[in-house]
Amino acid sequence: MDALIARLAKLDTCAVSDALDKLGLPGVAIGIHRVATDRRISGRVVTAKLEPDDGRPAASRHLGTTAIEAAQPGDVIVMEQRTGIDAAAWGGNLSLAAQLRGVAGTIVEGPVRDIDEAHGYGYAVFARSRTPYTARGRIVEVGTNVPIVVGDVAVLPGDYVVADGTGVVFVRAGDIEAVLDAADAVVARERAMVAALRGGTPVTQVMGINYETMLKR
Repeated sequence: MDALIARLAKLDTCAVSDALDKLGLPGVAIGIHRVATDRRISGRVVTAKLEPDDGRPAASRHLGTTAIEAAQPGDVIVMEQRTGIDAAAWGGNLSLAAQLRGVAGTIVEGPVRDIDEAHGYGYAVFARSRTPYTARGRIVEVGTNVPIVVGDVAVLPGDYVVADGTGVVFVRAGDIEAVLDAADAVVARERAMVAALRGGTPVTQVMGINYETMLKR
């Protein structure tokens, strides 16, 4: 495992979000929730962008398949299905294929389906919503490893992401080392606070002015 990914895997979304705040960087995708498994995932991003099916040649290749084949073990597939059409960007066969390839999980700006199947495969899925509607005849993939938007976050292929029960946070590839350093410092500070609380220090003292100002730049 890449050393940067190994460091990211030890962090939750809150620590990474705090680090982004400390550095004045965007990255938190609001409204995307974990819908399959209870695992935290992290890794580098493989993107896919979906649009309405208008009969273009792209419709001959099922969405998600190119992204799965492009992914390396440990990558995270991130899809944008912002068409307004109620149709799943991800389903059960895709979950199985991605799981067999070693993909860490899938994050969808839009609907997904076959959640019970994903649970059965132990494959992590995060999405904005769920739907039984198939993509067939409704939406198609128009680009793999292209720029996309999740929430209001611009996401590029090769960016980093961490997702857990709290939410989804992206980090630009060029910012990852600075964000990891800042997040490690946040975690160390939080651990010291937990130790102080367990040691009997009053919470008003532990979470006093130093806590309130710890993310100021």
